[in-house]
Amino acid sequence: MLKEMLHTGFGVASVIHEKIEEEVTKLEKKSKIKKDDAKSFLESLEEKGKEEDSKIKEHLKTTLKEIIDELGLATKDDLEKLKKELKK
Repeated sequence: MLKEMLHTGFGVASVIHEKIEEEVTKLEKKSKIKKDDAKSFLESLEEKGKEEDSKIKEHLKTTLKEIIDELGLATKDDLEKLKKELKK
């Protein structure tokens, strides 16, 4: 379910990005915006998108770690420690 939500979010972001590019191209063709300004604007949007993506991923990792801790689930490290102890 989480994976599907992430895919939906990325899909929405992609559609919004495409629509913004279309509108900027229209403005550029109508000479209401300079080509360099349009390019700069789109690059700025892309950079902000990458920053937000990083923030979301970090927040998601933190949240999942908290949930795992609250549920008392074993982590990879926990299982590795247990394997080592069992081999002794």
